[in-house]
Amino acid sequence: MPPTDAPPDPPQLGDAPKPAQGPLSGLRVLDAGFVYAAPIAAMLLGDFGADVIKVEHPRGDPARTHGWQKDGHGLWWKVISRNKKTVTLNFRSPRGHELLCDLLKEADVFVENFRPGVLEEWGLGPEVMHEINPNLIILRVTGFGQTGPYSKRRAFGTLAEAMSGFAYQTGEEGGPPTLPPFGLADGVAGVTGALAVMMALYHRDACGGGGQIIDLSLLEPLLGILGPAPTVYDQLGVIPGRHGNRSPNNAPRNAYQTADDRWVAISASATSVAVRVLALVGRPDIATEPWFPFAGERAARADLLDECVGKWIGERDFDQVMEAFTDAGAAIAPIYDVEQLLADAHVTERESITLCPDEDLGPIRMQNLFFRLSKTPGEIKFGGRRLGQDNSEIFGQFSGVDEDELASLRADGVV
Repeated sequence: MPPTDAPPDPPQLGDAPKPAQGPLSGLRVLDAGFVYAAPIAAMLLGDFGADVIKVEHPRGDPARTHGWQKDGHGLWWKVISRNKKTVTLNFRSPRGHELLCDLLKEADVFVENFRPGVLEEWGLGPEVMHEINPNLIILRVTGFGQTGPYSKRRAFGTLAEAMSGFAYQTGEEGGPPTLPPFGLADGVAGVTGALAVMMALYHRDACGGGGQIIDLSLLEPLLGILGPAPTVYDQLGVIPGRHGNRSPNNAPRNAYQTADDRWVAISASATSVAVRVLALVGRPDIATEPWFPFAGERAARADLLDECVGKWIGERDFDQVMEAFTDAGAAIAPIYDVEQLLADAHVTERESITLCPDEDLGPIRMQNLFFRLSKTPGEIKFGGRRLGQDNSEIFGQFSGVDEDELASLRADGVV
């Protein structure tokens, strides 16, 4: 049973042995992206051992000040910039251009999300980068891609969520289209970008290929996971619309309120699960109807099924509902807020939320690695660092910049 009381004490740093070096150990990534999608791609590479250097304009990535803050430190920044060393660099300036080229010589991956043509205007297009380092993988993240009539438009994830059809299909039937309250398109593009980088690295390192350019838009990965709407329209002329928490493909599937004002979610995509649900709520007779084995037919009768399931759940407390559904093998999950999520026994045991060392805020909790590798696990070593914190180390190592020159560059606005 998911606990409903206060969260347990988080695990302490040092409780578990440190994992081995990640599978991407030795890979060097320059993260020149800003805000979310491109930095998330670089974060994922860093989670599994890549040496990620975050390259920011001296003004700083706007993500540093987005969302909630504590003591002047952005909390989302701490997550998406974990495991990254940070340098500041205005590479539009002549000396900044030189310093970036020094970094490119030793890099495996360069991640950026400037509008198409901007890097070329600064003399840093892919052709120039590949002259410097022919084996470089260049991940270019934009709103609409490097080509097409919208390519140079300013874009954020919200626009991809709108154009892709996501917002049109989200919300209550008869209500307005609904946008997500978080960076969904950015997150999907970030995961996709990390996958694309790994494919390009495999081609380079295992197949004898060289460097290449990855053209990744925010629009297309989100569009790709939204189901078969283009195919449905092409073949049937049907435009999928909004269904609230229901599914047009199966039933019962909805959010239901318990007698003590908690919420649960039920999905019965499999007929066998739907049979268990109807038996549990006292209507096994419905499961004997000739239409019942067909998910689409059940979806067409969602009012009937929701009435039965919703009434049964609405007469019982949360704990009773969860126990009964779990014992019956009927698929159910609580609808959590973040406090309830952190208190959940399964989330706690699997360490889905982990404790991260941070020099500014002390140990902080954040989402753990997206997946687990049995032989080469990843690791979160530290949270997002301060602006330009590693300038001395990185520019000293790659360009021979000493402290006197660094002070001069800082005064000139280069770093």
